[in-house]
Amino acid sequence: MNRLSLYLVRLFTWQALALLSIMLGLLFLVQSLKIFDIVAVQGQNFLTLIGQALLGMPSLAIVLTYVCMGMGMVRALAALQASHELHIIHTNRQLPTLLGAVGLFAIGGAVIVLFLSNIVEPWANRRLDDWSASIAADVVGRTLTPHRFSEVVPNVTIVIGGRQNGGNLTDFMADDSRDPGMRRTYIAKSAKIATDQDGYVLQMHDGSLQYLSADKAFSQVAFKTYNISLNRLTASTGGPDNLAESTTPEILARAFASNSWSPDLERRLFDRLAEGLRVVAMCVFMGALAIFPTGRRGRAWVPLELVALAVAYAGNGISSNMAGPPALAALSGPAAVLVAGLLVLGWRLNLLRPRLRMRPA
Repeated sequence: MNRLSLYLVRLFTWQALALLSIMLGLLFLVQSLKIFDIVAVQGQNFLTLIGQALLGMPSLAIVLTYVCMGMGMVRALAALQASHELHIIHTNRQLPTLLGAVGLFAIGGAVIVLFLSNIVEPWANRRLDDWSASIAADVVGRTLTPHRFSEVVPNVTIVIGGRQNGGNLTDFMADDSRDPGMRRTYIAKSAKIATDQDGYVLQMHDGSLQYLSADKAFSQVAFKTYNISLNRLTASTGGPDNLAESTTPEILARAFASNSWSPDLERRLFDRLAEGLRVVAMCVFMGALAIFPTGRRGRAWVPLELVALAVAYAGNGISSNMAGPPALAALSGPAAVLVAGLLVLGWRLNLLRPRLRMRPA
């Protein structure tokens, strides 16, 4: 890497980091305000608010990184054009160096995003899920009042008859109506919150589990002892997403050990791989538009920063609406953007334009 390449990569990086830090800061505030009421109602402290907001940031950072990289590169190249440095680079036939800097910037960003999507985001999801389960256990064990119905999460209502020493709850009843197709009601003479190797569990004794389907079909199962994961009962949605909470090495290790590759597993792996391809595609497309100087004195009618947003939206739209194998559905969007960027670059390099031959008079 020569000095010019290092200078260009550093310029691209600083512009992208400036945009990314501003966007992440704003989204962190939004995330904190979003969960503030929930944390306050649960009686948690300020550190819980900050911690849960931070654990929800990796997924947002993945989406924002490649968009900010495209915008940052466009802003850096616009600054180079305004100072006539971009013209000097082309005049001195340093276009290969400029293309190499764009490629190096794209590859470095892709590595960072792949690390975030394959390692950091699953770890953050797991920690957030464990933390939420701990808070739910604290809420269920501390705030339930005998003979008073309490909604621990939307559509999950719990009532107890009383408390005993050792944390035992008597006359326990929980009604779970989150699933529109099946309503579940847990009834037990006694219950207790405990922990095992999988986390917090609700141990119920001498009770029954009642099912009521959407077509009013009723069934009941009696039990002597029944343990249920507390997170399954207190999560805002259904059960936890094990794939979302598992890093890519963990998923691959389990898949190779069991020799089982489900469509959901394949789609998850290709979705994470596609995040790195999105970075490369964005940089190639935006670089093809901005690395060549123009004679315009003012800015274009459509700022290239908005083009980066449109490209990101189009790529995600293609991936979301593409049917077929998991690899095709996940990679189709960034692959289409990458091909479009290469075509634009080839056209501007006169590689795709027909050459006119001069005929002798």
